[in-house]
Amino acid sequence: MPEKIVSFYSPLAEHYHLIFEDWDQSIEQQAKILNPLLASEVREGPLKILDCACGIGTQALGFASHGHNVVASDLSPAAVARANKEAELRGRRISFHVSDMTQLVEIEESDFDVVVALDNAIPHLTASELRCALAAIASKLKPSGLFMASIRDYDTLVLRRPAIQGPVFYGGEGSRRILLQVWDWIDDRRYTLHQYITRQSGKEWISHHFVSEYRCLLKAELTAGLQSAAFEKVQWRMPAESGYYQPLVLARLQ
Repeated sequence: MPEKIVSFYSPLAEHYHLIFEDWDQSIEQQAKILNPLLASEVREGPLKILDCACGIGTQALGFASHGHNVVASDLSPAAVARANKEAELRGRRISFHVSDMTQLVEIEESDFDVVVALDNAIPHLTASELRCALAAIASKLKPSGLFMASIRDYDTLVLRRPAIQGPVFYGGEGSRRILLQVWDWIDDRRYTLHQYITRQSGKEWISHHFVSEYRCLLKAELTAGLQSAAFEKVQWRMPAESGYYQPLVLARLQ
């Protein structure tokens, strides 16, 4: 599975910002939602935060811009390189690592106030990999530390089994782009995702195609997994309540 994940995110890293209508604006908007949530659940910052699925840095950059001490890691070397470059361009001090969230052996610290895994990262994992990841995450938190993750609303999606997401159209004349996802269902709980990004460059159109596999992680399964990994006070915040674009789960280490 790690090879499949890297083969999806590494070529996507150069283009990932195109998924957002305005990536810089999304960085700030997400930070404005997540930071008050962390302040209410933990304390006012600065907090020591590990983003263990940082991608190109969407949340890590936002946390750092609000004064938190951020360590960020990802399985994809290309994504980490892109995130590091973006942090340098913005003058943000973030310590980046290439690390598998099922082990996190490259992260030497183990006293984080918060560990996050956002943007539907953990549904890439098999059931056994998820158990390893939750144990690794727990090992990096200080006592009573907080874990926060976001996933798609799979409880709803498994009932509908959509074949397509989008299309979405962004940009103006000369720099337009079209985003489309096609979902090929393998069985009731797994699907292959095809991410298409077609962008205009002058008079030409360039199309990119990226493929990955996800497992529909239901809220009850993740709740039970967290409890088995010594987390307690598991709570779910749906988008209508939190304002975040995906369901959020928060859990406190015992």
